[in-house]
Amino acid sequence: MRTFPEHETLPHARLRTVIYIVPDLNAAKKWYHKAFGPKPYFDESFYVGFSIGGYELGLLPEEGEPKPRGENVMTYWGVDDVQKAYDRLIRLGASTCEEPHNVGGELVVGAVKDPWGNVVGLIHNPEFKLPE
Repeated sequence: MRTFPEHETLPHARLRTVIYIVPDLNAAKKWYHKAFGPKPYFDESFYVGFSIGGYELGLLPEEGEPKPRGENVMTYWGVDDVQKAYDRLIRLGASTCEEPHNVGGELVVGAVKDPWGNVVGLIHNPEFKLPE
């Protein structure tokens, strides 16, 4: 594995994929399709991939002993209206993790847990613009 000096960065690094491990791949596929809209672009028994806003949401089937779910990693999905997105996911069976709230300026965050315990963060940040 290549190591980088402290002053060197990973050139052109960008977040591309978030993967959730789920015990029921088919149920998760249906839930995430309802939650975000697009159908999977990749749909196999070992992996399901959705293309959402230029990023990938991946689902992996859980193998072996159940893995602990935690709040040690947060991935935020950018949305125009955090409260509206949060309410929709709750109606679809998610549970509350962090109710939507303003964290300064126009920045609003919130989070739910999907039906399998994975944390799905939601964020509205008008200062963040995707690179052209």
